[in-house]
Amino acid sequence: MYPAILIVDDEASIIESLEGILADDGFEVSHAFNGYEALKKIEAESPDIVLLDIWMPGMDGIETLKEIKKNFPNLPVVMITGHGTIEAAVDATKSGAFDFLEKPLSIDKIIVTINNALNFRRLEEENRYLRKKTIERHSISGFSPAVQNLNRQIMNSAPTDAGILITGENGTGKELVARTLHQFSTRPEEPFIIVNCAAIPEETIDSELFGHERGAFPGATAKNKGKFELASGGTLFLDEIGDMNLKTQAKILRAIESKTFQRIGGGRTLSVDVRIIAATNKDLTSEIAAGNFREDLFYRLNVIPVTVPPLRERKEDIPLLVDVFLKAAAQKSVKGPKNMDSKAMAMLVQYEWPGNVRELKNLIERLAIMVQEETIKVREIPRPYNNTLKKSGDRVSELLSVNNWDQARKQFEKEFFRKKIDEAKGDLGAAAARAGVDQSMLPVGVQRNK
Repeated sequence: MYPAILIVDDEASIIESLEGILADDGFEVSHAFNGYEALKKIEAESPDIVLLDIWMPGMDGIETLKEIKKNFPNLPVVMITGHGTIEAAVDATKSGAFDFLEKPLSIDKIIVTINNALNFRRLEEENRYLRKKTIERHSISGFSPAVQNLNRQIMNSAPTDAGILITGENGTGKELVARTLHQFSTRPEEPFIIVNCAAIPEETIDSELFGHERGAFPGATAKNKGKFELASGGTLFLDEIGDMNLKTQAKILRAIESKTFQRIGGGRTLSVDVRIIAATNKDLTSEIAAGNFREDLFYRLNVIPVTVPPLRERKEDIPLLVDVFLKAAAQKSVKGPKNMDSKAMAMLVQYEWPGNVRELKNLIERLAIMVQEETIKVREIPRPYNNTLKKSGDRVSELLSVNNWDQARKQFEKEFFRKKIDEAKGDLGAAAARAGVDQSMLPVGVQRNK
């Protein structure tokens, strides 16, 4: 398809001239003689770009531009005028014009400007698509009341610059919440920098956060920017903030309050504009009482508290999560997609999930790899998720409790062959082959576990 251009000008000669030139260059061209007609044509034809004269009777170009941007914010508009002034250019740019051209028009400049506007629109569309996919990938999946409440908290707090403290158990998805907050903030195109406070050694965390100058300490052979500096303009996510030492807490507090910091070994004070989001699985009020966390930093971080619910409080989301994880696993596998048997799904819903969503994800990835059949059934679900299975230790204890050797041997044979039949999915010939015996040697009455 060729790009569609709408020319809006009250001079018929200008429209006729531009239509001929642009049509020769492969563009689909339509026209309007005033702003009202232009708005109707945009609604009906959805052009890719508008060339708009700034001086027209009735609704002038600036008024028309404002209406276009109000109703079609992503449509690029190039303003054209025979009476160009700096004031008019500034007004048009502030109102959302992509560019500003003066009459008499240079054909080469028109073509270049149109192509630049179309390329810019393409990039904007790609960015919107990528941002949408990023949000989908990092959002908390589920329709339970607990997740709906969490999403309301995210939507209400994301557009502000206030400090946010995310609390929740390990594996609940605190980092996903932080990423979603960043994507819906006023700075989604800016950096999102993560600091795992529990993973950085105490002796290097100051350098990680604030950077250092060359020669600041042994081994500092070059200047290094810290996470605060790298996150400037964007979001700094302090994960596991409850594990940060008191000395570094004081420096963090000072940097947040003053919006300034110094690199280690440097004398220059640097200004920084960073939105702080912190997360912890600890009860910080208890840590404050124990003298392990600064109360003033807690209040600075906890302007907006966001709590991520554990999986056991939103079990109705488990079928959706299983489906999401199975589809993700299928994309990495050559075996094709798998599904979960209804009884097996019910078993997963009943489990308490102390490791939360992370534990569920790990289990589903393991099952997707290890199960050969298309449908994952109850017998494939391992302990402790499957409470119908006996522990291997229980079976051994039963065998050892038999006093008669002949009875114990027969019981062992029965359990041994039953396991082989299970592994062969009920195929007795395959089970005998696995056991290295003739099928006639399988004990009478041995059946596959259901």
